[in-house]
Amino acid sequence: MLVAFDMETRDPDDVLALCLLAGHPRVRVTAVTVNPGTPAQIGVVRHVLRRLGNAAPVGARVPDSDRDAVSAFHTDWLGDLPAGRPDAIAHELLADVLTGDTTLITGAPLHNLRLLLTRHPVARVRRWVAQGGFAGDNMVPPADRLAKFAGAVTQESYNFGHDAKAAMLALSSPRVSERLLVAKNVTHGVAWDGALQARLRDRDELTPGARLAVEAMDAYLRQRPEGKLLHDPLAAAAALDPGAFTWVEAEVFREQGRWGSRPSHGTDTRVSVAVDAERALRALMW
Repeated sequence: MLVAFDMETRDPDDVLALCLLAGHPRVRVTAVTVNPGTPAQIGVVRHVLRRLGNAAPVGARVPDSDRDAVSAFHTDWLGDLPAGRPDAIAHELLADVLTGDTTLITGAPLHNLRLLLTRHPVARVRRWVAQGGFAGDNMVPPADRLAKFAGAVTQESYNFGHDAKAAMLALSSPRVSERLLVAKNVTHGVAWDGALQARLRDRDELTPGARLAVEAMDAYLRQRPEGKLLHDPLAAAAALDPGAFTWVEAEVFREQGRWGSRPSHGTDTRVSVAVDAERALRALMW
């Protein structure tokens, strides 16, 4: 499977997804684009790719940014790393690599996708798998609802809300052929905690990327023993095995800064309402 991955480094789940994709035997990562793409961020991404023997090109939205945009977790895990330089501007790299059979996975605010669609009028995305959006009680069967979202139809969505115009453009563009939204009503139900870490340590058949992610989670769990919700890794799992999820075709809407979905037809957009967590983990890790 050919994959382009758009990510950030403020939340550790992006780099976990990078590990799992770049070190997966069924995946060839054709590009990693970073938002905003600071030298510190590029240094982290290049280090992880090198650890996995992966030479994928790296793009940045704002390569000369003086911001850091790297969470303390990355330093706890990897130590101080040298700054890096990108191979290209992110939207230009995406325009080059998004061929007809490449899947775009986004785990960050959608600035780079917006720039792709607005600055490259012939660019097309065959399949876009996004971590973002929300399906509420109007979409999710009672047995699959999380208690924390009881009664909700809309919720905030970090990746969509931090560039809402980009999200609405990508959700409506005829140049995006298929959309799979791995929404927070699903991602808030699956965590990488101490119990999962112990299970993974006992497995012999983990992918190289999963082994590196286990190393990363050693550092994370020392500081946060409650574990990490698997937002972006579940988006990666959906790209690898969409059958691990239950989907409903939907129209996505935004009200007062919050996102929701309503059942619809002909939108080419499917939103997750449930996940077989064990099957999703299997697709990602072994």
